[in-house]
Amino acid sequence: MRVVIVTESFPPDVNGVAHCALQTARHLVDRGHLPLVVAPAPAPGNKPDAPGPCPVVHVPSLPLPGYPQVRVALPSRRLAAALLGHRPDIVHLAGPFVLGVRGMAAAARLGLPAVAVYQTDLAGYARTYLGAGEAAAWRRIRAVHAAADLTLAPSNAARDDLEAHGVPRVRLWPRGVDTVRFRPDRRDEALRRALAPNGELIVGYVGRLAPEKQVELLAGVCALPGVRVVVVGDGPSRPGLEAALPGAVFLGRRTGDDLARIFASLDVFVHTGPFETFCQTVQEAMAGGVPVVAPAAGGPLDLVDHGRTGLLVPPGDATAVRDAVACLAADPALRAACGSAGRRAVEGRTWAAVGDRLLGHYADVLAARQPVVAA
Repeated sequence: MRVVIVTESFPPDVNGVAHCALQTARHLVDRGHLPLVVAPAPAPGNKPDAPGPCPVVHVPSLPLPGYPQVRVALPSRRLAAALLGHRPDIVHLAGPFVLGVRGMAAAARLGLPAVAVYQTDLAGYARTYLGAGEAAAWRRIRAVHAAADLTLAPSNAARDDLEAHGVPRVRLWPRGVDTVRFRPDRRDEALRRALAPNGELIVGYVGRLAPEKQVELLAGVCALPGVRVVVVGDGPSRPGLEAALPGAVFLGRRTGDDLARIFASLDVFVHTGPFETFCQTVQEAMAGGVPVVAPAAGGPLDLVDHGRTGLLVPPGDATAVRDAVACLAADPALRAACGSAGRRAVEGRTWAAVGDRLLGHYADVLAARQPVVAA
């Protein structure tokens, strides 16, 4: 099968859309298919850590004002040329918003089936950054996804949101996790001593440092005795967070085995953002055998079994975050039980298993496009 993956982001970018698009391309190659990726060009001099699994067509892009880590594709003929040249059986639109919208239009003009993968809570972002605009965001989401043959939602909460706002033909497609890279035996005692020289309990956050992630909710955790907060990631909120989280260690962006070592070396993982359609870092922490604290909203509702693999807290509640961490800090047996249960919960959620589910969705779309032959 020939597939064009049109994605709003791709490595060297570090985010959920880029990671999922990369894993999708890898799985297609592993199963003998022929993918081609179309993505915004990265910043000059920014190169991926390793070669990709398939050819990539880069479309000219500019940094998003106020958030230069995000690149926005400019209008270009390269997208249409890529579709014509690759002759895909199906077009995969990863988080369509700018480039993906153009990809949808081009696929429609060429009569190509398209699968749209919903990955970003644009309505939540509108609330965070603009204080308004949720209705407009949903109108755009509905218009884009209604044009696709199928929309794939990463969690039950995301699927329910899409259906409640009138998006048709929605099915569930979760995300995989690399259980070989992220695993408990990567715990590194030397790293732990470097991060917490007085033997503190290490509580970590991993992700973008941006307003919608609400990382400032960790301020109360920083004040807990015997606790060291470690923040992994980068973004426009970093300067403010360094002031708001006294005593926290900021490690910047980390990837690959280095990131897996950090995950496994935590005692508790906390995710604070309430707008996650899935929340990949929760799965990676669970794969590392680490108990999780996360908001009871969006993707974490599918991932965290409250009291068994971690604790769910009301979104945006700093006191609840602090109290959940304090509860786990005071109970080593609960931490160990949640960590072990979390690892068991994700062992079947490999990218290979999830990728095969995607191929099943492709097959359904292609079958529905076949003309009905009269008996």
